[in-house]
Amino acid sequence: MKVGIPATDKTIEAEIDPRFGRCPYFVIVDTETMDVRAVSNSGGKAGEGAGIQAAQTLANEGVEAVIGPNFGPNAFMTLKYAEIRIFNGKGTISQVIEQFKKGELSEMQDSNVPKKAGQFTR
Repeated sequence: MKVGIPATDKTIEAEIDPRFGRCPYFVIVDTETMDVRAVSNSGGKAGEGAGIQAAQTLANEGVEAVIGPNFGPNAFMTLKYAEIRIFNGKGTISQVIEQFKKGELSEMQDSNVPKKAGQFTR
């Protein structure tokens, strides 16, 4: 399964970025082969709609799930519409991938931050 994770850097040892829509990178991991690839989040600098653009980037990359600590309502709905599963997790990319593979992460049923929260916090 291809999993996309908002990241502070381009490696599997990077920390998860707490802001999905405004992270600098997404690290994409194939959990079957453990192939790792990083893509830039071009929507991260958008004045508005960063979460939607970030979700579209991952949908275009063919991810089937995302892992992160915070998802705003627009990003959450865009991911759900694209049939991408959303899991709550924090730490390093390698830590959450192992937790994901063991079934230890909770699947989110709703967004967990207010609209536009990523513009003001880091």
